[in-house]
Amino acid sequence: MSRGHGSTRGNIDRESPDRLYTITGGRSRADVDTFDLVTLVIAECDPSPGMQSEHARILRFCQSARAVVEIAAQLRLPISVTRILLCDLLDSGRVVVRQPARSAPRRPVAEFAYAHPELLKEVLVGLRRL
Repeated sequence: MSRGHGSTRGNIDRESPDRLYTITGGRSRADVDTFDLVTLVIAECDPSPGMQSEHARILRFCQSARAVVEIAAQLRLPISVTRILLCDLLDSGRVVVRQPARSAPRRPVAEFAYAHPELLKEVLVGLRRL
């Protein structure tokens, strides 16, 4: 019997804590907040002999840009563990990261502090017409 889509999440949740401890070297969180779920990761080199197997898998998978969430799914590891592994690779210069482009440039909050009075009057007139 084939298991459904939800089985992957269950496998990740049931991952051996001892294995996760070993993979991360006992760390419980990444040293930096560089990696959010959509940060793109690109390998700068091929895996080297003797490298930790998870690091090697990341480097092979990231020959083209991949989001952190894609990497975690491919490795079938929790996001927190994946971020720790990615920090190791970033610190050693084996990967580079790119934040995805925003659809519109962000303006400082101060620009939105006060709306133009004429605009507010037009909005009020429009609301009264409803």
